[in-house]
Amino acid sequence: MARWNSIARGAAFAAVATLSLAACSSGTSDEGSSTEPTGDAMTGEALAIGSLLPITGSLAFLGPPEIAGVDLAVNEINEAGGINGMDVTVQHEDSSDTANPQITSDSVTKLLGGGVSVVVGAASSSVTLNAIDDITNAGVVQISPANTATSLSGYSPFYFRTAPPDTVQGNAMGNLLLDDGYTNVGILVFNDDYGTSLRDVIKETLVAAGGALTYGEAGQEFDPAASSFQSDVQAILATNPEAIVLIAFDQTSLIIPELVAAGFDTSKLYFVDGNLADRSDELDPGALTGAKGTLPGASPADDFRARLDEAYGEALSEYAYGAESYDAVMLAALAAVKGGATDGQTIADNLAAVSGATGGTECTGFAACVELLDAGEEIHYMAISGVGPFNADNDPSSAYIGVYQYGEDNTYSLLDTVYGEVPEA
Repeated sequence: MARWNSIARGAAFAAVATLSLAACSSGTSDEGSSTEPTGDAMTGEALAIGSLLPITGSLAFLGPPEIAGVDLAVNEINEAGGINGMDVTVQHEDSSDTANPQITSDSVTKLLGGGVSVVVGAASSSVTLNAIDDITNAGVVQISPANTATSLSGYSPFYFRTAPPDTVQGNAMGNLLLDDGYTNVGILVFNDDYGTSLRDVIKETLVAAGGALTYGEAGQEFDPAASSFQSDVQAILATNPEAIVLIAFDQTSLIIPELVAAGFDTSKLYFVDGNLADRSDELDPGALTGAKGTLPGASPADDFRARLDEAYGEALSEYAYGAESYDAVMLAALAAVKGGATDGQTIADNLAAVSGATGGTECTGFAACVELLDAGEEIHYMAISGVGPFNADNDPSSAYIGVYQYGEDNTYSLLDTVYGEVPEA
C-alpha cells in the first residue's frame, strides 16, 4: 500500500510544480548508471514521437491538455537544437476508447508505419491493454501519461508511465473518505480495468481502517456502454451509503442527474481522475457544491499552464495530465541523448537512468539536462508532474495526488495535495 501523507493545503502547493530551469546538484550516487554515449556521440536518425491520445470518445476531454503537453515538450526540444542535429518530429493519432477499438488499431498501425520510436499514450488503461502488445513487440517504447491500472506494472520492458498506479490514488481516496468521517461507502464503478483496479485499492484502504463497502463489490459494476443508469443509482442508494465514489468516464454526465433527482446529497459525492471535470455547462449552479475528487499529479503552476495554452493555440479548459505528457516526451528525448541513438531499445535502456533511478544531478528543462549529459554527468530529470524516478516496474516510484473540491459554479479547485510512494510488486 502506498504511504499517504498530506503535504500542503490549498493553492499554496502550486509552488511545488514551479521548477527552476537551472540545474542544481542533488549529491546522489551514480552507481549503476548507464555507460552509453551521450550527446556528443549521437548516431542514427531524428527522434520520431507519436501520440495515441483521446481526440474522440469518452475521455476526449483529456485529449487537449495531453496533446498540448506533448507539443510543448517537442517545441522546447527543437528550440534547443533538437536531437542528433535534427528536429524531433511528432505524429498525433486518436486513441478513442474501448467502444471504438478499430480507431485505436488503425492509429497504432499509422504510428508504427510512420516509424516512431516512442508512443505517448494511451490515456485509458483499457485502451493501452488492447494496444500495448502491438506497440512494444515492435520494439517501440510506450509511455502513458495517464494509465493507472495496477495490471500494467512491469508489463513490458518497453512500457513506462508517468502517472502512478492506482495503489497511490486509491489509497489517497480511501484516506480522504476516512478523514471526512465516512466508513460505510458505496462505489458506483464501471466494468473496466481502470475502474475495478481503483475500486479494489479504495476498498482495501477502507477495510484496513475498519470500514466497508455498502455497494460496488466485484459483480456489482455497471456496463459502461449502457444508455441509462437509473437502476444502478437506485441499487447503490438502497444500501444507504454515507458517501459515494463515482468511478466512470463520460457516463458521469448521465449519472449525476440521477443522483440529484433521487435526493442524494452531492457534497458526499467523490470523483476520480477519469471524471473530475468542469461541469459548469451541464449542471445547474450549486449541483456539485462540496463534492470532492482526486487527480494524480502536482497541480500545474500558472506559468506552466500558460505554456500549455500557447502550445495548444488556445486556452485549455482542463489541464489534467498535461504535465505528465510533457514529462513523457522530455524523458524519452533525454534517454535518446544519453544513449546516443533514437531507436526504441536505446530509449528503453536509458529511461530509468535519466529519471534519476541511478542518482545524478537534478535538472529541469531539456537544454539544462543535455548540458549535464554532454559533460558526462548522470542526471535526475525533475518531472513537472512531481513523479519520482522509475522503479523496477517502470512505474514512478512516488507521486503526488491532488485533492479538489467543487464550488457553486460546478468547477473544481485545489484543496489539498498528498504524497504517496509506490510499492513495487
